[in-house]
Amino acid sequence: MRILVICPHFEPDVAPTGVVIAEIAHRLIDAGHELEIVTSLPWYESHAIEAGWGGRLWRRERTDWGRITRVHPFPTDKRNIPARAAAFAGFTVLATIFSVFQRKRPDVVLAMSPPLTLGLAGWLAARFGRAPLVFNIQDVFPDVAVEVGAISNPRVIQLLRWLERFTYRRADAVTVLSDDLRENVEEKLAGKVGTQVRVIPNFVDTKRIRPASRENSYRDEFGLGDRTVVMYAGNLGFSQPLELLVEAARSLQDRDDLVFVINGGGSTRPGLELLAEGLENLVFVNLQPVERLPEVLAAADIHVIALRAGLGRSSVPSKLYSILAAGRPVLASVDSGTEVVRVIESVDAGLAVLPGDQAAFTAGVLELVEKDCAGMGERGRSFVEEWVSPAGVASAYTELFVSLGA
Repeated sequence: MRILVICPHFEPDVAPTGVVIAEIAHRLIDAGHELEIVTSLPWYESHAIEAGWGGRLWRRERTDWGRITRVHPFPTDKRNIPARAAAFAGFTVLATIFSVFQRKRPDVVLAMSPPLTLGLAGWLAARFGRAPLVFNIQDVFPDVAVEVGAISNPRVIQLLRWLERFTYRRADAVTVLSDDLRENVEEKLAGKVGTQVRVIPNFVDTKRIRPASRENSYRDEFGLGDRTVVMYAGNLGFSQPLELLVEAARSLQDRDDLVFVINGGGSTRPGLELLAEGLENLVFVNLQPVERLPEVLAAADIHVIALRAGLGRSSVPSKLYSILAAGRPVLASVDSGTEVVRVIESVDAGLAVLPGDQAAFTAGVLELVEKDCAGMGERGRSFVEEWVSPAGVASAYTELFVSLGA
């Protein structure tokens, strides 16, 4: 089978969605499929085209399993919404051109969102190639952007919601990460016949991410010592209200046995650093290489997942499963009744509090410190060991492609 994949990131880019799609791609390759990847030049880590990749609007690489076409993403400041929209548009135009004009007709097109505009690129490529379209949703857009206030212009919101419905209705299948996201998409399809909505969760590699000693070089490098580490590791964006963690650190400054860590980068980091000025029990760490993820996860005693109110039905942080695979408990500030909360509560692998509830969040830190974190970690690990593997996810996609006539 020849599969055209249109995605915002691909290895060696370190974006979480790039890691996910690269692993799925390699499992499809292992199964004997030919892949054509259309993606961006690597840029995620520093928000600029990485050294050695610049100087061209696009680059092509031939491989023994197909070809990768990388186009310019026109990176800009995430806080500049108009500039970011223009960048998405430019990237989408280039991605669409290289997706539509293929040397061989694809048997199926797999497009990933966000950005939502790649659904349009996927639809055009599928139409020209007379192939079915599978639209993979990592976060429901524009719901997330609207909820956090990143987009507030009513006309822009109306246009994006039209594009969202247009793409869903023209896809042969839409894949989502959880039942929450499935219900969200099905509501927008409003009973439209012909579009399947399938739950295919992101995988966790339980062979690479395993429970390990908390005493490691990460702790040594950043001076964490033997203290109990409460960590958030990931993107620092509008969706993540990490003021919760800063204020918890402020409230618990008298606890010499506790230290808080914010590991990552993003548009809100400067503001968080300013808010945390003077706090000696809060450490900021830059985004670490993907190869170091198991060590980062092992260094913490408690991991934090935080989403602003209203985002639980639009986004499922894939870091949840990596944390559980590392055998660590989770403190989640997420909408009740959504995927993250259901998992944590069903296996007793941490605590969940309502979004934005500072008092409950700080109390949750103290409660977990006193609880059996090792037991929570063991239960979380047992849960993900039965979770879908990378090979299982790739197999689910192959079965879907075949069912669509690919």
